Amino acid sequence: QIAVRACFLGFAFGCGVLLGAGRSAWRHFGWYMCSLSLFHYSEYLVTAINNPRSLSLDSFLLNHSFEYNLAALSSWVEFTLEKLLFPELKQITWLSTVGLLMVIFGDCLRKAAMLTAGSNFNHIVQNEKSDTHTLVTSGVYGWFRHPSYVGWFYWSIGTQVLLCNPICLVGYALASWRFFRERIEEEEITLIHFFGEEYLEYKRKVPSGLPFIKGVKLEL
Repeated sequence: QIAVRACFLGFAFGCGVLLGAGRSAWRHFGWYMCSLSLFHYSEYLVTAINNPRSLSLDSFLLNHSFEYNLAALSSWVEFTLEKLLFPELKQITWLSTVGLLMVIFGDCLRKAAMLTAGSNFNHIVQNEKSDTHTLVTSGVYGWFRHPSYVGWFYWSIGTQVLLCNPICLVGYALASWRFFRERIEEEEITLIHFFGEEYLEYKRKVPSGLPFIKGVKLEL
């Protein structure tokens, strides 16, 4: 099953390269295919390097949630319909380039966060502290408290800028912001429970990294 998923992502990446390297009207969608397949494959790869004990088929994040899959499908439908109705909208190369840069930045930031956190990183919020669990505040964690979420946030929005999808751009921004606001509050309750005053001090000094999200409002 791992090989099937990896081969599928590799095939999608190859198709994206062929589309993106050409001059067809689907060139920007090819860039998107490369970005999407590389994101999911690298999620599994970095988890295998960092924390193999937590590795599973879910580490690809292909089945992240019904909402995630619905959002992806919606972006494909919007791109196709707008390409048929307003083809000039999908040929704004400078805007797609901005989106591609956002995607690259977001994915690199997320992977840097995963590598910096090492075995402390997990795709699932942990409710019990393990013996090796430490509070990571160095590297990109010195910039943002939640760099992996910041990276994913701008990656997801960047995919819609890349596709020149105005409707999904707004939808992705709102849905992602709400998801990460709730996820950060849930995670920070656990981190305060794990590390107490050490995390509260870190929280006071370092921003969450996401706009208008300050995290859980809780004091010891």
